[in-house]
Amino acid sequence: MSKLVVIDACIRQQDSRTLRIATPVIEALRQRYETTIFHLTDMPMEPLTPRTYAERAAGIIPGWALEAAKTVAGADRILIAAPFWDMSFPAVLKTFIEHISLFDVTFTDNGHSCVGLCKCEKVMYITTRGMNIPTGDPREQATPYLHALSTLWDLGTIHTVAAWNMDYSTPEEIEEKIEKTVRFGLRLAEAF
Repeated sequence: MSKLVVIDACIRQQDSRTLRIATPVIEALRQRYETTIFHLTDMPMEPLTPRTYAERAAGIIPGWALEAAKTVAGADRILIAAPFWDMSFPAVLKTFIEHISLFDVTFTDNGHSCVGLCKCEKVMYITTRGMNIPTGDPREQATPYLHALSTLWDLGTIHTVAAWNMDYSTPEEIEEKIEKTVRFGLRLAEAF
């Protein structure tokens, strides 16, 4: 069975509009994929510091980070659920990425440039944005970051599933946007 990795960076969990969209999509994909879920808010992470960077340079890598990097590198598909925060995504997602961006695990080099080692062919990034900022707007920096990361790790195609202007919509409009975005995500999941 092919492997799916879900990276849940939804800080507000039960109150997360992003997770409301992601959950039915994840459940649909679980029917076809062996699924591993990383709930980032439950993981023992701290941002890289001079101490942790020196440890990494000396080959001391937390066991969870090495295992997560190997799991991500071996995934056929990746789904990232992360809300739009401060023009990108929550810091916990960047911290996770920094910890698992490991030489000779998620990427290597060929003497001239970095080369990705991941086998993933498609990434689905599910998000909600409070402001009226559609995907592709220069103020939205999460999708471009994931495209750049894909070139480092060789993640394949990035598909963004997003609802926006959520903080300036009526409760009825919010529900309509969530339902519409879930339907879009489920359609995308059929060929994912």
